[in-house]
This record gives sequence, structure tokens and C-alpha cells, in this order.
Amino acid sequence: MGTARSASVRRDTSETQIQVDLNLDGKGDSHLSTGLPFFEHMLTQIARHGLFDLKINAVGDLEIDAHHTVEDVGIVLGQAFKQAIGTKEGLTRYGHAYVPLDEALSRVVVDLSGRPHLNYDVAYTRARIGDFDVDLLREFFQGFVNHAAITLHVDNLKGDNAHHQAETLFKAFGRALRMAASPDQRMSGQIPSTKGSL
Repeated sequence: MGTARSASVRRDTSETQIQVDLNLDGKGDSHLSTGLPFFEHMLTQIARHGLFDLKINAVGDLEIDAHHTVEDVGIVLGQAFKQAIGTKEGLTRYGHAYVPLDEALSRVVVDLSGRPHLNYDVAYTRARIGDFDVDLLREFFQGFVNHAAITLHVDNLKGDNAHHQAETLFKAFGRALRMAASPDQRMSGQIPSTKGSL
């Protein structure tokens, strides 16, 4: 693409202090500190399967619960992605991935549309993975979508193990983002839209 596609974004509120550094053209390296080990395991999947270099340092009010931290990481990562992606000139725009993990199978479809929309169809087989509330994963994706301004369809098609269900979502999300953010040589110098902007 010729220019660095990276961003560094910080967000400080009375509930969380979050720093995200993102390089879309990385090697899949991640350095994560959120105080939430399972959540970090999921974020690692985005970096590794998206081939993004990702650093996140998040300090939140975990003494209340993990909601603010998880949602705000989604918000800041979405802001960083939007900044790093730039004008979207010459990009593929759309991305999709199916990812299995043993009995679980998920599908994620992305459109760098400029319009935030989340369709999230996931019926977890249990409410918690360890001490992590699975409802918070939707909040992460909603925060990301709202601030990256993308259309995202997240579907778990099957699965009996909630950990496997969640992990397939995050792996597929990373791969779908990578596809959408990849250059399309046939679109060189063009915005991939009949409107001329996204």
C-alpha cells in the first residue's frame, strides 16, 4: 500500500484507561494487559489470525465487573482500526471466514461500509467461561463496530463447548478483517464503492 497502516489511540474515562497500538501490516504479534486472561486469549486470536500487531494496555474498574473494560477495549480498538485503515482506497472492502474448532463452527462476514451495524447470532451453551461472562463478548463487538464504522455479521453455526464457540468467533473475526483490509490490485487508486466514498 506504500504507507504505514498503523494507529495509536488512548481513551481515559472515570471507568477505564486504555491504550491501543495497532499495525494492520504486522506479523500477528500481541502484547496484552487487561486483567482478564480469557479476554486476552480472545484478543490474541484477532492479532494472530488477522496478522495484525496489537498492543493493548487496559486498566478498568474490575472491582465492579468486567463490562466497562471489555466494551471500552472494543471502542478503542475500533477507533484504532478506523484510523489505520485510512480512506479505504484500493482495499478489498469485504471479508469473510468460516472457522471450526472441534465441534464448533462460526462464520464472520465484514463490510468496511462506513456504516456501523452488528448482527450477532450466538447462543452460548453456558453463561460463563471460567469467571468470564459471555454476554460481554457481544459488547466488545458492538463497541468495535460502532467506532470502526463497519458492518459485521457474527454467527456461531454450531458448538457444544462455550470456549470453542467464542474462540471460533474471534479467529474468524481476525481472518475476515484481514481479508477486508487487504489490497485489491484491481481497485488500485479507487474506492471500492459506486458512491465513490465509504
